[in-house]
Amino acid sequence: MKYLIVGLGNPGPEYANTRHNVGFRVVEALAKHSEAVFATDRYAERAEVRSKGRTLVLIKPSTFMNLSGNAVRYWMDKEKVPRERVLVITDDLALPFGKLRLRKEGGAGGHNGLAHIIEVLGTQDFPRLRFGIGADFARGAQVHYVLDRWSEEEAKSLDQQIARATEAVRDLVLMGVSRAMNVYNAK
Repeated sequence: MKYLIVGLGNPGPEYANTRHNVGFRVVEALAKHSEAVFATDRYAERAEVRSKGRTLVLIKPSTFMNLSGNAVRYWMDKEKVPRERVLVITDDLALPFGKLRLRKEGGAGGHNGLAHIIEVLGTQDFPRLRFGIGADFARGAQVHYVLDRWSEEEAKSLDQQIARATEAVRDLVLMGVSRAMNVYNAK
């Protein structure tokens, strides 16, 4: 069984350690755990890992956040992965730092990357893992906040929070989205 695991973020070193790129960080941690290496391919950097009879195609779109739908559609088609086995990992301002929220489907919640994926796929019916980045910014400073580096306090526990997110991905693949939601949404 094959899954497409999409970490959202922006390509380029200037975005590498920003809050908006936490999706990239999660798929990078999944690859590192399995000693997989990302290679540049069409619309994304791609790596592949195998776990307990399942294949996880990990991608980091190179299309920039607001055009992520193009990469998701291309890789769904190329790898022949149905919507229900696509997992999009993204940052979320509405959740406190480190809080995870799995959903089978849902709207964009103001996230431009998710909005573009929904637009391109013509549906919001695909699983997503939202990683809370908090909302500690002044009115009108949202863009600066999401594109800023992690605070010193956040950085102290970021690796631990990312490890929890990788566990959530593995559990979703092994147990299914509903059971994984029961485990991670309750924490």
